[in-house]
Amino acid sequence: MSWVVEEWKEGLSPRVLQKIQELEGQVDKLKKERQQRQFQLESLEVALEKQKQKVENEKNEAATQKRENQSLMELCESLDKAKQKISHDLKVKESQINIQSGQLNDSKKEIERLEQELKR
Repeated sequence: MSWVVEEWKEGLSPRVLQKIQELEGQVDKLKKERQQRQFQLESLEVALEKQKQKVENEKNEAATQKRENQSLMELCESLDKAKQKISHDLKVKESQINIQSGQLNDSKKEIERLEQELKR
């Protein structure tokens, strides 16, 4: 079959045949270069898709961390409010203890006074 392809070249001058051979060589070279560039393009597209997926994953991770951070901030605020309430309750109870301690001391003094009075 290649003889049919080459048949059209019969009768051409050697100079023209040489030019045809050069052009065919250039065509082959350009085909190989095109194939290489196509392969590079496909490789770059695959790399781009991987990078897009990586960026998407990082965005999702950032969103997850943002939600977790918000949740932790809310928990901290809740714990801070609970701490303030407990601190206030503690101060109130310490105040009550001081009052009762004072009353106890007053009662002890009154008891001692009454015992002294009874002894007399």
